[in-house]
Formats: sequence, structure tokens, C-alpha cells
Amino acid sequence: MSKVSYITEEGLKKLREELVQLESIERPRISKQIAEARDKGDLSENAEYDAAKEAQGMLEMKIARLKDTIANSRIIDESKLDVEKVQLLNKVKLKNLKNNAVMTYMLVSESEANLKEGKISVTTPIAKGLLGKRVGDKVEIQVPSGMVPFEILEISL
Repeated sequence: MSKVSYITEEGLKKLREELVQLESIERPRISKQIAEARDKGDLSENAEYDAAKEAQGMLEMKIARLKDTIANSRIIDESKLDVEKVQLLNKVKLKNLKNNAVMTYMLVSESEANLKEGKISVTTPIAKGLLGKRVGDKVEIQVPSGMVPFEILEISL
């Protein structure tokens, strides 16, 4: 059994859409590839058949993992969030005290993380270091490149 993950309604909707895509489009496509490869004769030396079967196994594993994630997701009631302390679904404006760079991140569940959109998973070192902190707090966070000092400038929804 996997752990419970907290997710937004939008994030859960995206996961469900991906599952429908995999089950209704990708699964039949791979089944068709297997059938076509099987029709070509001897399966013992049929690379197309082996590749299609491997793709089917990977797809089924992805579908199972996605179903597990959906089953163990809990929607967060965004109306109960506050900006007193850093928590899941908050946008946090930070200042890197080493280079004075200012950045804004939104803390989200692992399945919703997307660095291009400024969404980082609550399981990352930066997010873990920020959770529970308040505006004005200075924190040192261990990242792969070493310890980095940050100051929390703003917390918003």
C-alpha cells in the first residue's frame, strides 16, 4: 500500500484524464501491435513481438501505479488554507541570501510537481525546509550544491 498524497482537485482531474488516455487509447494500440507482430509468424525470433509485449508490460505497470496514486489521493480543501505558516499549496516568495536571487515556488504533491510552472513537491529539500516557517524567517537548506540560506519574503495562496 502506498502513502496518502494530498492533491488539488485540478491535479486529481489531470491524473484521471491520463488514466483514461492510457486505458482507452494506449492499451488498444499496443494490443493491436502485438496482434500484428503475432501474425508475422515465429514468435521465438520476432523482435517486434518482444518489443510490443515489453511496451504492454510497461504500460500496465504505469496504469497500476496511476490507479494506486488516484486511490490514495485526498483532495485538499483550499478554503481552509492560510498564509500564517508555509504549508502545502502555498506560494512562497524566497530570497536566496547567497546571490540575492528572488524566486517563487508553489508547494504541491509529488504528482503535481512541475518546475517549469514553479510547482515543487513537498518532498524536495527546499520544500521540507520551508514547511511551518513564517514570513521573515531565515532558513538554511541543504541542497545538492551545499547549504543555501533563504529568507521567506511572502506567503500567499
